[in-house]
Amino acid sequence: MKREFKKQIVELLDQHRIMTIATNRPDGWPQATIVGYANDGLIIYCFIARDSQKFANIAHDPRLSIALGNDYPQPLQIKGLSMSARAVLVEDPGERDHAISILLRRYPEYKVMPPPDPEAVPMLRITPEIVSVLDYSKGFGHTDLVRVTDADLAEYVESRRHHWAGWRAA
Repeated sequence: MKREFKKQIVELLDQHRIMTIATNRPDGWPQATIVGYANDGLIIYCFIARDSQKFANIAHDPRLSIALGNDYPQPLQIKGLSMSARAVLVEDPGERDHAISILLRRYPEYKVMPPPDPEAVPMLRITPEIVSVLDYSKGFGHTDLVRVTDADLAEYVESRRHHWAGWRAA
């Protein structure tokens, strides 16, 4: 992926705290919900309730779609993104602690609460596969479709994996 697109995607992810996530229900109907998230570059983390429909949907089919953007006063200011991604449960305690620290930086108001119980509220790692970057300043309705490769993700996953085993948030 071109560096300019990666930078733009990460900047858009960094600017927001909630996103719409669409999962596939077993009956074929999509289900869209809003979740809070934090990202480590292109990697997105969020908590979901294990007893939720969203969790059941992801357990059935880990593919999902994400959209985020703002309400802009002028159409040519619209910027946002949508993506096709895959979700997996974060099983590694070091990665979970690392992601919790990222989430607490994004949501400092949650520092007073105890961390969620992984049995009741598991954490997802969401990795994008295809991203549509919306930028109407380049023309009404302009989007750039970008495929995310393993090399694009490596700097966020593999380069951090070596310290997850020993990571403990302060």
